[in-house]
Amino acid sequence: MDLRLPSIRLAHTRRPRPRSGRLVRCGISEPSGEPAPVGQKTKYNDGFFERAFMSLFARKMEKFGGDAGGRGGNGLRWYDYEGFVDVSRRVMQGRSRKQQQEVVSEVLPSMLPPGAPAQFRKLFPPTKWAAEINAALTVPFFHWLVGPSEVIEVEVNGMKQRSGVHIKKCRYLENSGCVGMCVNMCKIPTRDFFTNQFGLSLTMTPNFEDMSCDMVYGQIPPLFEEDPVSKQPCYANICSVANPNSTTCPKLQG
Repeated sequence: MDLRLPSIRLAHTRRPRPRSGRLVRCGISEPSGEPAPVGQKTKYNDGFFERAFMSLFARKMEKFGGDAGGRGGNGLRWYDYEGFVDVSRRVMQGRSRKQQQEVVSEVLPSMLPPGAPAQFRKLFPPTKWAAEINAALTVPFFHWLVGPSEVIEVEVNGMKQRSGVHIKKCRYLENSGCVGMCVNMCKIPTRDFFTNQFGLSLTMTPNFEDMSCDMVYGQIPPLFEEDPVSKQPCYANICSVANPNSTTCPKLQG
């Protein structure tokens, strides 16, 4: 039986996604609460709590990617966002697509208290209400990771609901400049984490033209082989490990 739901329809206009992957990174925009235009890098003013989340996540990843910078004198190293992305990049190197996803899938549950997934399933059964609550919580709690976002109305299985989140310009994709890191270390592990650990389906659809992304809670994601992202080429001009001669990002093939 095919349990996958029909494709969602977003309530806002989407631009087409060209597959050239050719963006040019330029200067840094001053912080304004909104992401910088394509071609400019958004500037963030991270505070204590943002740095704490970055450092916690990065330290969890260190054992897989190595600690290139060493630890601080108190045994705990504080990371900025660039350092957090650098740890992710080191985890990616030398690993296949599946291995990269497995690392993040192991790290994500380790950041939660024991028994948290089971409690989540009790509090948030897979209903429209649960999907909408999680969309609302994503905006403030994931701002440090993905940047500014907003809740949007979507259509899931013929039903309109406010369980979508539009990430205006993903901070992780913007800073890594890497299609493979976006897919293998964010999109796939995050959707599998919510779907398998929390029992709440999640679909993530990045737009590699403007670096935005749509998250839809309650929508069962497609198989990787059927997802257009599986054929996405590199950002030839901004990715440090890009292969401009390949029609598909090599990190999506292994």
